[in-house]
Parts: sequence; C-alpha cells; structure tokens
Amino acid sequence: MSWPEAYATARDTAKPLASELTPVVEATGRVLAAAVRCERPVPAFDNAAMDGYAIAGDGPWTVRGRVLAGHAVDGERLLPGTAVEIATGALLPAGAEAVLPYEDCRIENNLVTELRDPPGVRPAEARTAPRRRRHIRRAGDALSPGTLIAPAGRIVTATVAAAALQAGAEQVLAHRQPTVTMLVTGDEVITEGTPGPGRVRDIFTGLVTAITARAGGRMETSRRLPDDPGTLGEALAGACSDVIVVSGSSSAGAADHLHRLLTEANATWLVRGVACRPGHPQALAALPDGRFVASLPGNPYAGLVAALTLLEPLVAALAGRPPTALPVATVTGPAKLMPGGVRIVPVGPGGDLAAAGSVGLHAAAVAGTLAVLPDAWTDGDPAVILTVP
Repeated sequence: MSWPEAYATARDTAKPLASELTPVVEATGRVLAAAVRCERPVPAFDNAAMDGYAIAGDGPWTVRGRVLAGHAVDGERLLPGTAVEIATGALLPAGAEAVLPYEDCRIENNLVTELRDPPGVRPAEARTAPRRRRHIRRAGDALSPGTLIAPAGRIVTATVAAAALQAGAEQVLAHRQPTVTMLVTGDEVITEGTPGPGRVRDIFTGLVTAITARAGGRMETSRRLPDDPGTLGEALAGACSDVIVVSGSSSAGAADHLHRLLTEANATWLVRGVACRPGHPQALAALPDGRFVASLPGNPYAGLVAALTLLEPLVAALAGRPPTALPVATVTGPAKLMPGGVRIVPVGPGGDLAAAGSVGLHAAAVAGTLAVLPDAWTDGDPAVILTVP
C-alpha cells in the first residue's frame, strides 16, 4: 500500500468512541461530543472592577463599611451620599452606582471625594457627580445563559475547561479516551539497566506513550514479551484496550509470529505493508471484537515512522478529533529516494535533510521533524512533514 493510502486508512477507518459525561476538570485533551453552553451569567453577580469605594448618589460620600471579595454584604441598600470600601471582585452592594478607585479619590474625616485631573484643571479639584456604572461589572455583562462556550468537535484545552467552569458547566459530554496496550516483543529487549551483549533497551514504550497522548489517547499498560507465539497470542487475547501496539514480530523471520496469529484470530487486514523506507513491514488490523492492532517494525527508527503513519491518526480518529491535513514544507538536500514509494528522512527547522538508518534515532531527535519524500521529489520541492514526539 502507498504511504498516503496507509495514513488515510488509519485516519478514516475508525469512528469516534462513544461519548460520556465527564467532569470538566478531567476533560482536558478530550473531544467534545456536544456543544458546551453558558449555564449561569458571567460574571454571576454585580461586582467591583477596581479596588476603591462603591458609591451611591452625589458626593462627598460618607464611608459606611468595607466589602472584601468572597464575603457577603450586610444586605442594606447603599443610600445616596454613602459609600463602602470595596475590593476588586467583591459583591457590589445594592444601590451602588459606581466604584471610585483609590487613586481617583481623596478621603478625609471618613468622607470620600472624587478627584479629577483633566488638562487645565488643578489635581486637587473635586467632582461631586460621579460617572454612573464606572468600574462596575454587572451580572451577565460578559456572557448570558445559553451563549456558546465551545462547539462539538472542539478539543478541551485548559482554557476551554476554565471558561466552561466559569460559565457554570460542571460536566461536558466528551468522547471516551482511547486506551492503548503496548506489547514489546523480543528476547533481546530489556526494560531497565544497561544492556549486555546482544541485548537492547525498550525504546518503544516511551515513544508510543507520547504519540498516544498527543493523539488524545492514554497508555493503559506496557508489557515485554519473549519471542514465543503462545505468549503473544495470550497477550493479544487478554488486552482489553481499544488499540494494541506490537513492536517487533512484524516481518517474516523465525521469531515473527504476529501476522499468523492475527490471521488465525480472523482479523481484518487494513494495512499490511507500506511502500516506504524505513517502516515497510508496518501493519494495521481490526479484530472481530472491534479492537485494533498496530504492528511496528522492531528497528527503532522504522518503528517510529510506523507509529506516526498508523498509530497516531488511528488514535486521533478514535478520540473524535477531526481529520486535519498534514503540514507541508520546502525541503532541501540530497536524498536516496525509493522507487515506487516514499523515503522518510529527518529534516531540520531550516528544511535541510539529515541521513538516518532504520535503527538510530539520533538524527530524528536532533531534527525534530521527518519529511515524506515521494520518488518524484527533487531538491527544493515541498514535502509532507511529520513531527516527532
């Protein structure tokens, strides 16, 4: 399968997972299945927009008390000619017509006088009739009930969540977060410590966890498995997540059992090999019960390419994220192209290509992005760009 077709298959095959009511404080990163609307006025009550004195009628004003944010007023209406000292955000007493900031008034003998200082007027000159509603935020000035906060399909960011809480929404209807199980296969793989002769560290768990989270999913568990078909088969059958990612066991060698096991499990092959270098043996299958299996080549760089090609768009689709076009940028430098397929090469911020094999991740880590180069690409042409986690 061509690389663009494989990416599109992973992106377009899966449907968003079912929606569920989710506390707003837990919804960040989730996708809204229904619009969020304002449930109470914002602000919810009349309050002071400045520190100073809430006043009623014409001045000077006799100070009758103090109101701080978070505290109730005494319930008495502010009469003309009176004032209360007030803090920003504090509940405005009934009858208040304006708030005089500290810097705009003078207080002597418990009397407040407003100062004005326009051109040609002495700073000490006082104003007796204040401008009405000045420095007052009335209930509903910003939002009224029913106002749209965020539409369906929007990813809940921290700011969206904060706006929803401010507007009185305690829960939102969001698509369930896709879960991922990671099965790292290989007798040679260790999960901690310094590898001895013939051994390597597991690098896939961290990469897959990051790519899963970026796409709106959650890593549920990661297990290391030996090169044993029985053990792998049991792990596939017992994984309860939406997506199972298998690193290694993806080709046709003596220790590669995944394809046979999936065929025996009556899996539907969606992608079975991609015309790209590196990452050719990658695959994607759907089990009869609806779970997906993404197969990543065991070579680290090839596995990274496969995760960006198949896993990320699949998880994003399950999370309910709308499909978006991959970015395109001008790329320069020499490249060994793949006839009939694409070559995926690290590319730095300036668009310069870097060499990389199927094993080493250093070039990809330094570059930060990968360029997908078709066989007709020439130096200076644009190319699709993948961002590494």
